[in-house]
Amino acid sequence: MELPVSLLTALLFSMACNLDTVLLSMGYAARGISLSAAGTLVIAAVTTFVTWLSLLLGDWAARLLPAGAPELLGALVLVGIGAWFLLDALRSLGREEAPPARPRDLWACVSLAAALAVNNAGAGVAAGVSGVSPGLAAGCNFAVTVLFLILGRVLGSGRPGRWLGRLALPLSGALLIALGLAQVLL
Repeated sequence: MELPVSLLTALLFSMACNLDTVLLSMGYAARGISLSAAGTLVIAAVTTFVTWLSLLLGDWAARLLPAGAPELLGALVLVGIGAWFLLDALRSLGREEAPPARPRDLWACVSLAAALAVNNAGAGVAAGVSGVSPGLAAGCNFAVTVLFLILGRVLGSGRPGRWLGRLALPLSGALLIALGLAQVLL
């Protein structure tokens, strides 16, 4: 893949994987809770590490598949995960979720980051199989995680944040579907 396409793919992947991060940060902000700078960096580092490992696993798995199959398989899995997110969003219409618990120390941020990283792991393997660069995507993931934690804090304090919070899951699904289709078409 050429660098601009690779960067766009890595950014789309990172954005799709971090929409739940925005929701978490918005939930905290709505309750008057702010993550420390150290907590933000811990969350970004842990989620990026898990995402990078899953991308490497997908990249390794792609080497075992016949030529042409990894891109198609990875794209199909990304589209499938995106469709699942869309269906999950439709199923949860009208349900209110409990706000997140406040992390009390850095170890709590690590466990919170591990929970956020679980979502990234499945998509990371699929993205790695489809050819997304593990290093580029990990770099984008770190930056996007930090930016989305800050964005969530800003958005969570007002009405637009609550409205955007309801759109995060379907937007994440749509981004993963777009990423899967882009892998096949580009």
